[in-house]
Parts: sequence; structure tokens; C-alpha cells
Amino acid sequence: MSPAAAAPSDEEIRRILLGTRRIAVVGASDRPSRPSFGVARFLVDRGYEVVPVNPRIAGREIHGARVVASLSEAGPLDMVDVFRRSAEAGAVVDEAVRLGARTVWLQLGVIDHAAAARARGRGVAVVMDRCPVIEWRRLGLPARIGDGHATA
Repeated sequence: MSPAAAAPSDEEIRRILLGTRRIAVVGASDRPSRPSFGVARFLVDRGYEVVPVNPRIAGREIHGARVVASLSEAGPLDMVDVFRRSAEAGAVVDEAVRLGARTVWLQLGVIDHAAAARARGRGVAVVMDRCPVIEWRRLGLPARIGDGHATA
């Protein structure tokens, strides 16, 4: 399957975003200037339970949630949102699949076709080189998950 053929449709992205409840943000930062900080805030504001993952700041809090050092400490997850370099993404994707995540979301600029193919081969949805904030707004999704009438 070509990378373009594997790209999720708008309907698939909508289903993922509205059907997800618990998201690990791998590479989360407690620095407001970092994209992962803003995306995590957006997700929390939309009603998701966000688990920040970053071994360098484990034990601190981001948006009211304790940062854990690894995905294995995060507990059950619906989705793993990856803010890591493309060269490091494969290991995160493989761990997310092993731990039972239903979706792996690789942020803008994070691309690993081989890891995406491995995940899809195990039945895991993959969104790559996209941002959930941008997709949420582009698709005109509700202000909060479970709220079918207000728009973001």
C-alpha cells in the first residue's frame, strides 16, 4: 500500500478524534512555547484525559496531569500522540501497539512509513504528519468530545 493510499480519510480522522478518550502525549513539554504543550492544552480543553510522557520531566504536572517517564507507566490508552523526531518514532509506535493503543498519531513533520505499516498490520489506526488541533478545526468538530452541537 502506498503512503498516500494509507492516509486516513476525513471520516476516519473524525471517528478517531470523537471516539478517543485517553491520549498519551509522548514528548510532552511543560514549556508553554513548545507545540506539545499547546496541543496537550487543546486536548484537555476538549475533554480528553491526557497523559504527558517525558522521562526528563517525569513527576511534574502539565495541565493538571502528572508526567510519566514512559508509555508503559501511562496505563490503558486509546491514542498515542507522538512529538518525537521521525528517527525515534518507530520505537514509540511499536511500544504503543504492544500496549494496546487503538490509534497512533504522528505529529506534523513526524514520518515513519515502516512503523506506520507495522502498526496498521496489527489493526492500529495511524495518522501521520498531521496535528489533531489543525484537523479538529478543519473538520469543524464540537467544542468538546460528546458535545454534538457547539463548534471549536
